[in-house]
Amino acid sequence: MPLYKPQDWFSEIKVIGKLTPLRAAEKLMEIGEVKAAEEIRRSKKAFFSKSLWPGSDKPKPWQHTSHAFGFIPIANVRSSKLVDIDHAGSIQPDLSLKNSRIKITLDRLRVFDYPGDGVHHILFDFYAQNQVQGQTEHLHFNQIYRVQEGEQASIIGYPTFVGLNVGSEGVAFKCYTVNVKNDDDQRLLEFLDSDIFKDGLKLINTVNPVVPIISSFAISFTKMIASRNKNIPVQDFYMGLDFTHIPTRARLAQGSYISVQIPDVGKWDWSKWKYNPANGQIVSEDEPTITIPYNYLVFSVSKYD
Repeated sequence: MPLYKPQDWFSEIKVIGKLTPLRAAEKLMEIGEVKAAEEIRRSKKAFFSKSLWPGSDKPKPWQHTSHAFGFIPIANVRSSKLVDIDHAGSIQPDLSLKNSRIKITLDRLRVFDYPGDGVHHILFDFYAQNQVQGQTEHLHFNQIYRVQEGEQASIIGYPTFVGLNVGSEGVAFKCYTVNVKNDDDQRLLEFLDSDIFKDGLKLINTVNPVVPIISSFAISFTKMIASRNKNIPVQDFYMGLDFTHIPTRARLAQGSYISVQIPDVGKWDWSKWKYNPANGQIVSEDEPTITIPYNYLVFSVSKYD
């Protein structure tokens, strides 16, 4: 069963890095990012540019629209040795995952810099393709995380999709985040903290008529929150994981995938970063006390029993 490219459900609600400079300045003013907004408005380029960000030579991490995708293989958990991180397109596929079921969990969420300051309420829309009984179900699932600016969310192994059915071609995964600063919306998001949502979207190996209802609600809810005053979409990426050896694709295997929001994928080198099993952090190979200076998340894939 082939992978299907998902429609861009949120194409009309762009992440801040894809907004025109003047529109981005308006959104920043809404949440009190006055300095960044005024810097954009003072630039003459802002009145003529439709996509390029004028102003500072050092863009904010939340301005970037590119993502680099890395992979941490299964390693000896008792070892203190730093673990290599590979580009997700250079690993070997795990053929045992063909036509099987997997579990996907969110293991790290690093908010190095999001628009605004203080505690960020971040709404995630997770998307995956569930391939069952000759059909492809398009799954959406919402979760909310609270993270202090410059810190990491206090989560590990947070389930998103449990028992996802993998076809013979692989799986597709997409993530869209919204920085929620609207006070009323923050209270509205409290229901996502219930135990039902914390358990992730549990799937079965047959077509489930409830799934389209849950997914439709998740899409509508995300669109509503993302389009409201003071709320700003920040990250949006898609990964197709398959079993081929085509070098420009990414492979499906058991392990951890890293998505880093960066300015230029061509300048990123995964060999300069390692996973430190002693503290669970991704650190510089040259200086292990230095961590990635960008927003990133880590989600893991394992067989579902």
